[in-house]
Amino acid sequence: MKRIIHIKMKFRIINTLLLLLIGVLSFSQQFKTSIKTGAEQTELYLPQIKGKNVALVANQTSIIGATHLVDSLLSLDVSLKAVFAPEHGFRGTADAGEKVKDGKDSKTGIPIYSLYGRKNRKPSAEKLAGIDVVIFDLQDVGVRFYTYISTMHYVMEACAEQKIKMIILDRPNPNGFYVDGPVLKKGNESFIGMHQVPIVHGMTIGEYAKMVLGEKWLDNNNLDLTIIPCKDYEHSDFYKLPVAPSPNLPNMISIYLYPSLCLFEGTSVSIGRGTSKPFQQFGAPFLEADYSFTPQPMFGAKHPKLEGEKCSGYDLTDFGSMYIRTYGKLYLFWINASYQQCPDTATFFRKDGFFRLLTGDPVIQKMIENGKSTEEIWNSFQPEVEAFKNIRRKYLLYVDFE
Repeated sequence: MKRIIHIKMKFRIINTLLLLLIGVLSFSQQFKTSIKTGAEQTELYLPQIKGKNVALVANQTSIIGATHLVDSLLSLDVSLKAVFAPEHGFRGTADAGEKVKDGKDSKTGIPIYSLYGRKNRKPSAEKLAGIDVVIFDLQDVGVRFYTYISTMHYVMEACAEQKIKMIILDRPNPNGFYVDGPVLKKGNESFIGMHQVPIVHGMTIGEYAKMVLGEKWLDNNNLDLTIIPCKDYEHSDFYKLPVAPSPNLPNMISIYLYPSLCLFEGTSVSIGRGTSKPFQQFGAPFLEADYSFTPQPMFGAKHPKLEGEKCSGYDLTDFGSMYIRTYGKLYLFWINASYQQCPDTATFFRKDGFFRLLTGDPVIQKMIENGKSTEEIWNSFQPEVEAFKNIRRKYLLYVDFE
């Protein structure tokens, strides 16, 4: 009981300090509005696709202003033959992990092929037949276990194998102002972590693609790749996404908290799927706190964890935006303290090893289980983070944050 009271007091003290910090810094960090994405600079890539048969890797974030890239390309007389869609589908309405079927765009009649699911991750030679150029335009969030960079890996590999030119229309990384988290260890690869990078890698998709090629992470590295970079973007800039990248990342607070809170997906704790605040809160029936929520089936969460159960926990919306931008680190206290509050710690982590795949390093779970402090855990992977930064610098297209 003393341990639980101590943890609850520590939660409150930290939350109070963070709120005070926000009050001081709330006027000092503005979103930059002058950035132009790669997609917006049509003059740089239209000459490369005129008269070509084009396929597009896209979803609801693939826009130029208020117009979808599909419509923009068609209005410019581009011969668009197919659209490939990542996790969550072309319109971004599918649940995390939900199977997305092939189909046709209701507006244009263009075939849409899913790139999500074990058998569909790499575009097949059949579906790429007759394609001269593949354009990749997805808004990533800069986190290793967000699957769009894994989709990009497989598209790059398919284009290399089929000798098809690939053009990446770069977009800013909303979490591109820091690098942190355990570096994935060999033997822990999966679709939510394919490469030896930290959880927060601090790169745009264009820079990440350069690294995939430069570090020879493709089975076939002979890819004709062009990157259309963003204009007026630096890694220290804060960029507000104009469209939610997936159903459970509805706003910038959720995007900033996502790298830290997603680790709870490998545990028995909810991060608010099935509520109006996904990735902005966390809770479980066993936690002792004044705040509570109850997950229910809804758009983007048809079968949420702890459905119908009252979860006590913490609402992070008040400081999720400003604090994470100021802190610039992976925040591990919440998950470490929640494990300590769990009355049956044997049930805290999922039995299927999902937490290991999220962290990319089995040592992290062992350190939590062995009662290591948050500081000890964080310090344990800092040498690897610094080593990765040296690799990362070789592939940067933009002025760095340090």
